[in-house]
Amino acid sequence: MSEEPLVRLRLDISYDGTDFSGWAEQPARRTVQGELQSALARVLRLESPRLTVAGRTDAGVHGRGQVAHLDVPPELWEAEGERLLRRLAGVLPPDVRVNAVGPAPEGFDARFSPLFRRYVYRVSDAPGGVDPLRRRDVLWHRRPLDVDRMNEAAARLLGEHDFAAYCRRREGASTIRELQRVEWVRENRHVCAGTVQADAFCHNMVRALVGALLAVGDGRREVDWPGVVLAAAVRDSSVHVVPPHGLTLEEVRYPPAEEMAARAAATRRFRTLPASASS
Repeated sequence: MSEEPLVRLRLDISYDGTDFSGWAEQPARRTVQGELQSALARVLRLESPRLTVAGRTDAGVHGRGQVAHLDVPPELWEAEGERLLRRLAGVLPPDVRVNAVGPAPEGFDARFSPLFRRYVYRVSDAPGGVDPLRRRDVLWHRRPLDVDRMNEAAARLLGEHDFAAYCRRREGASTIRELQRVEWVRENRHVCAGTVQADAFCHNMVRALVGALLAVGDGRREVDWPGVVLAAAVRDSSVHVVPPHGLTLEEVRYPPAEEMAARAAATRRFRTLPASASS
């Protein structure tokens, strides 16, 4: 008699990244993945639960719209379903929460199925520094920022490109990404919020893009400079990677259920640019 197939659960997660060494589990370090897997093991009585995540955020980066999946035996979900959220809330530390959990559509893969990830980076140019109550998620920038200049520079970065100039390379990984949206607004008099959205991001990409745009916003660089750096397709040491604490993963968007598997298959393919775009 064959075993019943596992049930894939989708978990919607939020966390304050301040005291974590990032998402990914690491020996002798406190991580978001480690805390969640420990809580799931305790609540579900699983020996080694393994979460697959939409975006492996770095140390200090926050998550408000993070998504992960976990495969469990169907009888576990049937037994724990309605009370699982409350039980997890009782054992998780206060800086990480599971906000929703339930069976995922067929073909769903938290890592490979997304249409996009949306991050927001928040910066204060207040002369006296950041509001103490926002010090964990807002960067202080010492110079006044011109949001219009930043948006003008950002518009030149949109589209599918090789973002090698803004990424830390990883062996065997493509640096080609589709940057779908970069937009700066003032949330209040002194706090600027930069939305950065792409189908996926390579390591340090968001924080490097923000660093380049801040240099334009405070007048240290011309509006065309981030685009010139991009076109060179080589990591540029003059691009400052901003600190992680201003960055929050706000949303991971997935396609309709019937398109999940196809999207995951397409994402798994190694990406290259058309000859005309890479020349």
